[in-house]
Amino acid sequence: MSAEDKAARFRRVAERRVNRALKAIHLVGQCSNRRVYAYTDDQVREMFNAIENEVRLAKQLYLSRDSQRGFRF
Repeated sequence: MSAEDKAARFRRVAERRVNRALKAIHLVGQCSNRRVYAYTDDQVREMFNAIENEVRLAKQLYLSRDSQRGFRF
């Protein structure tokens, strides 16, 4: 597979997955309606800690690939 094919595949797959993640996050936000749902501050904190942790782990996968190249000027 050529580099151009890999880049096109990345764009296609990443765009689809990011849009799906954004939609899921939007749906989580819709659970904030207290007329429909009951929740505690601790539950909200746990929920967003889990989301933020997963984003941090995913971001680290991209950052760690750059650091594996070694020292360069």
